[in-house]
Amino acid sequence: MTSTKSYPLLCLENPLLDIQAQGDAKLLEKYGLKANDAILAEEKHLGLYEDLLNNYEAKLIAGGAAQNTARGAQYILPASSVLYIGCIGRDKYGSILQEAVDKADLRVEYRVDESQPTGRCGVIITGHDRSMCTDLAAANHYKLEHLQQPHIWELVKQAQVYYVGGYHLTVCVPAAMALAEEAAKENKVGCVPQIRWMGDTVLTDDSDLKIFILSLSAPFIPQFFKDQVDQTAPYWDYLLGNETEAIAYADSHDLKTKDIPTIAKHLASLPKKNTARPRTVIITQGTDPTVVAVSGSAGAEPELKTFPVHEIGKEEINDTNGAGDAFAGGFVAGVVEGKSLETSVDMGQWLAGLSIRELGPSYPFPKKSYTPPSK
Repeated sequence: MTSTKSYPLLCLENPLLDIQAQGDAKLLEKYGLKANDAILAEEKHLGLYEDLLNNYEAKLIAGGAAQNTARGAQYILPASSVLYIGCIGRDKYGSILQEAVDKADLRVEYRVDESQPTGRCGVIITGHDRSMCTDLAAANHYKLEHLQQPHIWELVKQAQVYYVGGYHLTVCVPAAMALAEEAAKENKVGCVPQIRWMGDTVLTDDSDLKIFILSLSAPFIPQFFKDQVDQTAPYWDYLLGNETEAIAYADSHDLKTKDIPTIAKHLASLPKKNTARPRTVIITQGTDPTVVAVSGSAGAEPELKTFPVHEIGKEEINDTNGAGDAFAGGFVAGVVEGKSLETSVDMGQWLAGLSIRELGPSYPFPKKSYTPPSK
């Protein structure tokens, strides 16, 4: 695709085709899988994907954490608002993935690797258990040169919000840093809704305004890719994570605490490249309140606030897989629209609530519309 239509939200990470199907103990045994597990595929697992496609009623989803988030944000935002970038293979799985994102109205610019197959995640569902087996393949082969192509970089320059999933720090740090540096280079105050707790802001017409968001994605990212996380840290305008990811960060950085508010305030206080606007740290805790810390000016103590989670009856919960990605999608949609912190968090919780009522990281159709809570 060569169109340079402007997309305000650009997401970067590792695309996967999720192939989900109801299975049984016999299928798990066939591939040596456990009922409730998540592993990387070995040679013995590679037949699973065709097996699910050909012999089961498989549900096909455009997956990978940030692609789930991108679909979630696009679910809320006006049509053609979100662009997603990653790497796939030139194969039937890549074609199926392209069809899946087209249905979600998600614009993609995939790098196509000629030697690697498209990344796939086979999901065997048995009762309330999910056994996930992932072959990353081409998703592990994104290159900076793809991002730097003139027609891609023009889309980068036109976007206002960059969202990078932490998994990408295992693949192509230079691409993540190119977005981070582009976001920070003007050092502008711009429109950052987290400056205020309440009241929506108005998006500026200044096309130079950029916001950089990183998701920690999984505990092993800050644990085993500490240096890569730290390389991006000065550029965070927003940092998203859950409590296990925050504790993994604290452990790897020897903070000697597992207290979530303390960790959030530490993250908000880290040195920042763009000093003209604050950093906002958002840490979800499942059904416990979401913790948010916003950096103070001139070395002041970060401001801390918590937001109760929307209660959902157990009988309504279908699948919590992808709930964090959905929260990020709703929250980031709020950032793109210039909403207040309170509204952005509420949008994240609303979308996560919709997702866990579905099978896999999905959103209901016909589309539902977000309505802010009455004051």
